[in-house]
Amino acid sequence: MRERHAYRAARRAREFEAFVAGAAGRLLHAATLLTAEDPGDNPRARRLLTLSLAHTYARWDGLRGEDPYDRTRQELATRFARGAWHQHGGLVRSRPHPASPLAALTPQERLIVVLRLYEGVAEEQAAALLGLSPERVRAICHRATTTLLRRPRGPAPAVRTAKAVPS
Repeated sequence: MRERHAYRAARRAREFEAFVAGAAGRLLHAATLLTAEDPGDNPRARRLLTLSLAHTYARWDGLRGEDPYDRTRQELATRFARGAWHQHGGLVRSRPHPASPLAALTPQERLIVVLRLYEGVAEEQAAALLGLSPERVRAICHRATTTLLRRPRGPAPAVRTAKAVPS
């Protein structure tokens, strides 16, 4: 009986390690986009990912054919949304890193843009995950992409005049 339990535990650990080896990089990038941190200095994103992976591991045996990546992404989004609500409510204040491509967006806009455009989650799925209507998700995504596309640019480069070529 103990041997069977030890075998299952070892198999579970190997399966989870293989999952993490294949998915952690992409999930960390998604978490870094969500937190709008510098990719080289992203403690909030790493904590968010660690907690999400721990949740997935705790429920690993109960997934029963469910995609572990999808489950972890849902947990990541839910944890971020919960944390962003606390940030917005004033309990935690953190500013996006200015070099982050999504720094100009609100946490909700970042969440929807990452789910829809980076992760490719369908509008209806994102809406269900966030408790919003698909129309609301569409409107927020449109507003966020408009903000990103119309970001103020730096000063225009100096115009160089060509010297006249002697004839």
